[in-house]
Amino acid sequence: AAMVKETIRVYARVKPLGRRQQAGSYAVDNEEPLPSLEITVPRDLADGFINNKRESYKFKFQKIFDQEAKQDVIFDSIAKPVAECVLAGYNGTIFAYGQTGSGKTFTITGGAERYSDRGIIPRTLSYIFDQLQKDSSKVYTTHVSYLEIYNECGYDLLDPRHEASRMEDLPKVTIMEDSDQNIHLKNLSLQQATNEEEALNLLFLGDTNRMIAETPMNQASSRSHCIFTIHISSKEPGSATIRRSKLHLVDLAGSERVAKTGIGGHLLTEAKYINLSLHYLEQVIIALAEKNRSHIPYRNSMMTSVLRDSLGGNCMTTMISTLAMDKRNIDESISTCRFAQRVALIKNEAVLNEEIDPRLMIVQLKKEIQDLKDELALVTGKQRTSELSQEELLQLDELIEAFLKDNDADSSLDVGADMRKIKYCFVHMKQIINHPMTSGKKLLSQDISEEKNSNEEVEKLKGLLQQRDNEINILVTMLKKEKKKAQDALSQLNATSAGSTVLEQSPYMSLEESQSPSRCFSLKDAKDFSSSVPRLPLLSRATGEKMSLGCQEAFEVFKRDHADSITIEDNKQLLKQRFDEAKCLGEKLNEVRNKINHLKGKIIQRQIQRTALAVSNPSEELTFDPVEENLRMQIEEEKKSYKAVYGCFKGLKVEIEHLQLLMEKVKMKLQKDFEVWWSEEAKKFQQEKPEMVTSPNIATVYPQFIRSSQHLSRNSSSDTSRGSLYEDPAVKNNSITLGNPTLKTRTPPSSSTSIPLTGDSQADADILAFIKARQNILQKKGKSCQ
Repeated sequence: AAMVKETIRVYARVKPLGRRQQAGSYAVDNEEPLPSLEITVPRDLADGFINNKRESYKFKFQKIFDQEAKQDVIFDSIAKPVAECVLAGYNGTIFAYGQTGSGKTFTITGGAERYSDRGIIPRTLSYIFDQLQKDSSKVYTTHVSYLEIYNECGYDLLDPRHEASRMEDLPKVTIMEDSDQNIHLKNLSLQQATNEEEALNLLFLGDTNRMIAETPMNQASSRSHCIFTIHISSKEPGSATIRRSKLHLVDLAGSERVAKTGIGGHLLTEAKYINLSLHYLEQVIIALAEKNRSHIPYRNSMMTSVLRDSLGGNCMTTMISTLAMDKRNIDESISTCRFAQRVALIKNEAVLNEEIDPRLMIVQLKKEIQDLKDELALVTGKQRTSELSQEELLQLDELIEAFLKDNDADSSLDVGADMRKIKYCFVHMKQIINHPMTSGKKLLSQDISEEKNSNEEVEKLKGLLQQRDNEINILVTMLKKEKKKAQDALSQLNATSAGSTVLEQSPYMSLEESQSPSRCFSLKDAKDFSSSVPRLPLLSRATGEKMSLGCQEAFEVFKRDHADSITIEDNKQLLKQRFDEAKCLGEKLNEVRNKINHLKGKIIQRQIQRTALAVSNPSEELTFDPVEENLRMQIEEEKKSYKAVYGCFKGLKVEIEHLQLLMEKVKMKLQKDFEVWWSEEAKKFQQEKPEMVTSPNIATVYPQFIRSSQHLSRNSSSDTSRGSLYEDPAVKNNSITLGNPTLKTRTPPSSSTSIPLTGDSQADADILAFIKARQNILQKKGKSCQ
């Protein structure tokens, strides 16, 4: 197989400065051959002594993207070449490394603000499916997997069976190693994605599961590694070789050192693990960069095991170092750059991944056998039946007899190039030698005259022949049975391996298929986004009817003041605009389709007229018809414009879907932030006014809303039967417990008595709490969501 040797490519991307951040001093020099980034650290005279640390550091990168670099440029320069390799059958990996908040997730997944903020994963998916669609020479199958590694445990983010409310609910992924030291991930589901929309839905499902699994105490996103993998297998029709390649897109955990974060307890173990796995990653990289190291410690951590062939193995690998260049973070940026320099020394050898499909191999071998049989028949001039005929056997007996009689030392027994005849001769000779009592004795004693007279011998020989025939027949039936067994086993094998379905691709949707725009455009009415059905079977959290009045009103205010609500509004406007555009395009498509049908009708009419003419006037030859040709040209033109419009229409559809996913995401985040805030407020309220709790007629201000937040449920019916995901035993008997069941890390207040709800007291209590809460909102305005 072809092999590509090259070092890991390392790029740097500088995050734009925030409003209140002080700029650190750095310079980018993008001159070829190797661009460099120079970071200057001011000498520190504040402590009253001179610090003689080196003040300027220079690092070399493949390319450096400064603050204003846009997402599409990043994709084109960094990810596209890797995606091309993966399409050609090589493995590829892109990983982002840097401290928390330096823009790793933005680079890999993208921002939730605008369509143009899409990151490397969605863009790569678009690009790959686009390319697969264009290539009709092969049959492609694509799958995706999404793995999260947190505290040295792996979790499957695409678990299809249920949605998790905590990370621990996700299926645990474990590492298995086979005898050839290949790594296999047990419990990591591979989901087939036949098109970009399915792949994006899976990405969204994974991101959502990840977001929900974080609790506010532990922003797991910055503390876990995420690996999104696209698996592609391709095969030319009829060929027995399959190419398999995979592309890992990795968002590593924040690389900051522990001291700076100043954390303790639960978070410290977390930091220990995260720093440990990055530390092991660093160890692997140092070991790889050293010339004569025989042992590379891949096994030390889950992540280095998973990324084993990406580091120093069979893979085209690229790393993006994300740097926050404000003064506070300059030292972290320097350590990120140092790490990147080490990574840049690693050499990888990417090999084309091809394997043989056993089913096709069998088919090919069978064909080969048949060809050889045909060739033999051609050479010998006669078709071979499976057994020798009675006459042939007698003929052979005569030949053997003559051969044995012949005293000439050079005489030979020639029966031609037929293995069956040769074998028969040997068996027969053996018989003559082993049983000299029969014919053999007389033959050998040259007493042939007597043998001729004795008919008994002939009879015996015939009996022997009959016996041989019977034996051959028995053997043939046995053989047939064996063959049938083998074929049954084979067909069983085929049945099992045919499970992986093949993705057939049509370059265009034919006109017939897209007869009505509603078929290819299933989005609901453009006027109201909330009524448009989200494609993931999400049960949008039931806010309305389950939330008490006060809670609802607080949610409205909270929504207004929340930073994300602007995004939601912008996206709503944009969506409406895109819907309208799509509507127009849909109408246009209809128009063009009608035109084409009209022209087709005209052609048919014209043909009928001319045929009628030819029948009535047989002498007239049917000649070329310019009118019909003209109509055909018009149809071709219309088809072209149809394809163009359809292209735009498809592009719009993808964008609309992306926007819907973004809105869904922002909405969920908003809701989550609100829950956390509301339960905080409720708790404060209880602590300030303990008499509220003791009075029987006013229930606690516990946010009932939380119970209804069944995050993602595949279908609502199963939900009711199963009870709410957060159902508390106390809640079952129409009473309510204090404390918050969703946020496991928080401890409920000591007075955890259950109070039955009476009348509308819950709403009153909510409203009381709300009045207090409202003042707080106005003070905090916007901060609460951070």
